[in-house]
Order: sequence, then C-alpha cells, then structure tokens
Amino acid sequence: MNDVIITIPADRTPVADVPPRMFGSFVEHLGRCVYGGIYEPGHPSADEDGFRTDVLDLVRELGVTCVRYPGGNFVSNYNWEDGTGPRDQRPVRRDLAWHCTETNEMGIDDFYRWSRKAGTEIMLAVNMGTRGLKAALDELEYVNGAAGTAWADQRIANGITEPMDIRMWCIGNEMDGPWQVGHMDPDEYASAVDKVAHAMKLAESGLELVACGSSSAHMPTFGTWERKVLTKAYDNLDFVSAHAYYYDHGHKTADRGELQDFLASAEDMAQFIATVAEQADAAKAAHHGDKDIAISFDEWGVWYSDAWNEQEAQWKAEATQGLHHEAWPKAPHLLEDIYSAADAVVEGSLMITLLKHCDRVRSASRAQLVNVIAPIMAEPNGPAWKQTTFYPFAEAAAKARGNVYAPTIDSPTIHTATYGDVAAIDAVVTWDAQTRTGLLLAVNRDLNNAHTVTLSLDGLESQAGEHNVTVTRAQLLHDDDPYRKNTADNPLAVTPTALDVTVDESHTVTFSLPAVSWTAIEFTL
Repeated sequence: MNDVIITIPADRTPVADVPPRMFGSFVEHLGRCVYGGIYEPGHPSADEDGFRTDVLDLVRELGVTCVRYPGGNFVSNYNWEDGTGPRDQRPVRRDLAWHCTETNEMGIDDFYRWSRKAGTEIMLAVNMGTRGLKAALDELEYVNGAAGTAWADQRIANGITEPMDIRMWCIGNEMDGPWQVGHMDPDEYASAVDKVAHAMKLAESGLELVACGSSSAHMPTFGTWERKVLTKAYDNLDFVSAHAYYYDHGHKTADRGELQDFLASAEDMAQFIATVAEQADAAKAAHHGDKDIAISFDEWGVWYSDAWNEQEAQWKAEATQGLHHEAWPKAPHLLEDIYSAADAVVEGSLMITLLKHCDRVRSASRAQLVNVIAPIMAEPNGPAWKQTTFYPFAEAAAKARGNVYAPTIDSPTIHTATYGDVAAIDAVVTWDAQTRTGLLLAVNRDLNNAHTVTLSLDGLESQAGEHNVTVTRAQLLHDDDPYRKNTADNPLAVTPTALDVTVDESHTVTFSLPAVSWTAIEFTL
C-alpha cells in the first residue's frame, strides 16, 4: 500500500533556479587536504605541477563547481604572499589553527592552476585575524589586476599572465569563534568588514563579497551577530556565510535513538537558514534596501567533531606541562572521518534542504574536498577512492538543472528526541523546461520502516503539455547495515544500485524506499 504521496500542484511556482554554486566544495590547508590530497608531486599520477591526476579525475566526476580556499581557520593567520613565486624561495611558517608546519608549497598561484584543470571557480578567503584591509586590497590587485601595477606585475612575473578573475571573496572566517586567531565581537567585525568590503568594491564593483555569519547556531550571539554585521555593512555585501556540521552522537554505542535524530539533521539546517534569512531581511529593511543578502552555506556536511575535540583536549593537556620545542608536524592525518551509509543518506538529505531553500542559499560548499572530512580519499603514493558521501553530491551536481520545486509531501511521521515528529520522507524536484528533463531527490529518514512512494508530476505536465512520463534512470543508496563504510581495502562496499520504478497509465511514478535510504530518479516529459 502506498503510504507516501509526492505531488507538484499545477499552481506551484518554483522556489528559484538551481544556482551553479550550490555544488561547491572547500579546500583548506588542514591535514592532508592539500598536501597528499590535491598535491603530491611524488605520486605516480602527479602531473607537471605536482597535482594528483587521479584526484582531479574524481573531483571532475564529483561535479564540483566552486571551491572555497585557503580556509577555514587556517586563513586567519595566513600571509597570502607566502604562497606565491618560486617554491624553493617560499617561507615555512607555523599554522596556529591546526598546530602544523606550513611549507607553502601550495598557494594562490598553484591553486589557480589546479582550479583551471579541475574546471572550478575559486571563492577566495582573506585573512581578517592577523591582517585586514591592506592585505585584502593587495591580494585583490595581485590576482585580478591588469598589467602595469606592482602587484599585478608580480603575478605576471610569477608566470600567470592573465588576471585570475576571482569574483567571490570571503571576508574572514568564523570571526566570532574563540578558537579563531584574532576573533572579534560583533561590533568589531561589523566595523572591519564594512571597511574592507567598501574598499574592495571601490577597486572592483563587480565583486561578490561574503561576510562571516555566526560560526554555528550554537554560538550565544547567533542571530544577533548576523543582524549587527549585515546592518552595518549592508551596502557593500552580497552574501553572509552559514556553517553547520552534523554527526551521529551515538555512533560509538550504535544508539538507535541518536541515529534517528541524526537522520533528521536537515530539520536543524532548515531552521538555521530561516533564522539567517530573517536577520538579513531585517538589515535590508533597516536600510530600505532593494537587494536581498543571500546565504553562502560555505561549510556543511558530516563531521565527527567529537574525535577532533578529544585530540585537541590531549594537546592542550600536554601544553600545560611546560614549553615545547619539538617541530610541528607537516600535513598530519587530521579529521579523516570514514563515512557510513547513514552518513551518506544524511548528506543527501542536507542537499535536498539546500535546494529547497535556493531562493536564499545561492552558494554552498560541502566541506571539505579531499581526505579531511571529505567525499574523496587519497592514499599516500597509492589509490584515490570514493567515500559513501560522494554519491548523493555527484548525482545532484550532475543532474539538478533548471528550476527547483518544493513538492507537497503526504508522509507518515517519525519521532525524534531533538526535532519532535518529522516527516519520514523528504524530497525536492528540479525541472529543466528547455531539455524537458527532471530530477527527483528523495530520502527516507525512517530508521525502522520502508515506505512506498507515489510521485505525481501533473503540475509539471500541465506546464510541459501532454507528454508521457519516462523514467530514464533511478539510483538508490542504501545498505541493510547503516553503519557499513567504504574503506581503502573495500572502497565499493556501499555504492548506488538501480531502483525498481514503475510508471502507470496515469503517469504516476511508484517506488519503494527502504529504511535509511536516498534516491535520485531522472525523468523526461
């Protein structure tokens, strides 16, 4: 018996168009994301620039459109000039964010070359912790300036003759966080970002500038921070950042109640987006403005931060024992979470939520890209492989085109301790009228039960005229053991399989979703 009905009413208007930057990612100088991830000159697959071509192939397959760089916490103590010019002349520095040694073998010159090979846009972050206005303007001139000025000519001398044309810039990172080098209170940051954004737009009015939002919804100033910052700097800002990570708090004991809560994490993300949008609208109203401040959800994903917190606590305990003079490690194994089937289902659910709010979320960066809480893993001098979380992202990035529709969903509910009763099934539909192709992304967040779903596309059919519904591809991500993981030894333990789908004479699509599962169904009209 069909217990879930998904429909797009004939009068349903689209949420917005699918933003290309929705399928962004994040590369930070953290652990092995850069060194041993995208860059490993001694690897058998390395190209003339030292970039791993096996990783590049997977990045292209993942479908990443825009990559935020170089941090993250790292950027708040970073001199961008250190990563330019001949590698053998670059200084070696201490990275205070992750307590590592930074060799600066990779910098903006190199990342620009990598991004051209990967086919991605760059979203560049500037240091607002130990630096600020002058360094941001110098970097802007270096990367985007035409020949004839000091910094632009330095870029040309370093081998990049054309301007990099980087349009989107993050003005700092998580500046409210006490873990951040040079962290600020909201009034301090509001004043600083206003000055930097104003000056950057004097240099290039076409830039798209991202202010730091609160580092998380759990910060005591969440909401207040956004309102103060956006109200002060409204005229020169285009985006405000949002950061949210989720994990199964009961993973060590396989607690089923905690797992059910985790599966419903998108409820928190939706509330996060609503709160930030409300504060952005308040800033617009205060200025009697004519533009909406969009949201750049430029850090999102599953991160088992409890493991990092334990490691950091150990470091702090050791630091109390006196001064230490040992060398800081280079590119250590940090934050290398190995993801389960349930983690992938949650990430698929989060992508559905981002798309359903794409009228406000116009950019997003799944954090991070390689090795560090990443969908791609790369073994030192060995193979690269896909985590379970690779698949939902890649499917959406490859197939979500045109306009986004938030369908009506008649679904049973599940109970969660944190979010109360929520719908077992969530879904979003994209429709490209030009190619007459669509995509349904759906998730079963129910830990215990399968659900049979009927999908009615009458609303789209009324727009397209009378045409038959044809399902061209249907993929299911599910494992009977939600904790099963892909590993270096068994990288294909959890992969998508074909989903059995029927289409009846009334053009209704029917399928069954097992407990803890995600699906992508492509169709034509």
